[in-house]
Amino acid sequence: MSGLKPILLLSLATLFTPAFAQQQGANPARPGTLNYVEGQASIDGRQVTVRSVGQAEIEAGQYLATADGKAEILLTPGVFLRLDKNSTVKMIKPDLTHTEVSIEQGRAEVEADQLYPQNMILIGQKGGQTQILKNGLYEFNADANTVRTFDGKAAVYPGSNLQSNVKPVEVKGGKQITLVGEAVKPVGFNKDRSEDDLYRWSELRSRYLGEANVDLASQYADYGPGYGYGGFAPGWAWDADLYGYDWIPGGGPFFSPFGFGFYSPYYLYGGGFVYGRGFYGRGGGYRGGYGLRGGSVGRGGFHGAAVSGGGFHGGGGFQGGGGGGFHGGGGGGHR
Repeated sequence: MSGLKPILLLSLATLFTPAFAQQQGANPARPGTLNYVEGQASIDGRQVTVRSVGQAEIEAGQYLATADGKAEILLTPGVFLRLDKNSTVKMIKPDLTHTEVSIEQGRAEVEADQLYPQNMILIGQKGGQTQILKNGLYEFNADANTVRTFDGKAAVYPGSNLQSNVKPVEVKGGKQITLVGEAVKPVGFNKDRSEDDLYRWSELRSRYLGEANVDLASQYADYGPGYGYGGFAPGWAWDADLYGYDWIPGGGPFFSPFGFGFYSPYYLYGGGFVYGRGFYGRGGGYRGGYGLRGGSVGRGGFHGAAVSGGGFHGGGGFQGGGGGGFHGGGGGGHR
């Protein structure tokens, strides 16, 4: 009977692993992938809808524009750009190591939950260019020509760009700068009074993504190391219930600037406590009960997920083959 056990385990792994792989089918997640849309939005004049999520991409030189609506696109894994109503963003360069966009009209917020030294994320406006240096939340207003850092740190190049010899202005959390073509000193702003409709919408999106992350990560954690965590690789993950991509890191926990957690299967399998409907918000406080099952988070229900990525060093003791050179991929068939 002892000889049958390895065969049985192998058979079970073969049986269960396709539960994730069968969800493959949508476009791989890359910088510029449309991840959420509500109301009226278009890419180069072609209207996009909910059915476009996970399929449509903003290629270099193309524009994503909103009318009476909002949209979210993926940048690098763990970094989201959210476009306000009556706003336009142009994709300059959709590469993982050089991700560059330009806010042409209206406003956008960028939530950065994890950055690597290899990531160069640049946000352009008519008055200059901003490089995001740390995890945090940033707002870019093309109409007022301002850059706000709610949390984090950015290097702003007024009237120029990263390739110029101009010394950047450092804009830390709670500071904003107006791009007037020359270096000016950042000034403070009232973060509480700045929590407007775009901010609240971005916070809600972050909450949904944080909750969905634990559902997905715990599915892989249930397999455990004996089954290779169900073929898990860190990066973007398609969530059929969320109907969009989510982010599953290789370590963690990581927290969004709104306080919602993102966890890896390795962290959950190791007994990490996750509160609420799948998360404990660092800034949001206690959100309900918690449950652990066999070292991982117990939860009700199961929904398909497909994850692909590549090797990188995660904060939870996992190390892959490469340093930051990974791509999010995989997808779920649309309903």
